[in-house]
Amino acid sequence: MTINVGTVDRGLRIIIGLAIVGAAVGLYGVSNTTSWGWFGILPLLSGLMGLCPAYTLLGVRTCKA
Repeated sequence: MTINVGTVDRGLRIIIGLAIVGAAVGLYGVSNTTSWGWFGILPLLSGLMGLCPAYTLLGVRTCKA
């Protein structure tokens, strides 16, 4: 699979993912993290890997070729 997420997009995804996970852990604690904590892992992983499955399906690329 090829990278389809650009630098700015990757940075935003990482920041948003960490914010969602951090908020969920801060509000509910580590042992009682709700699905919001797990939901934050999606943008975090896509930002770290540089690959967005939704972008692949839609044919979108935010990175330079």
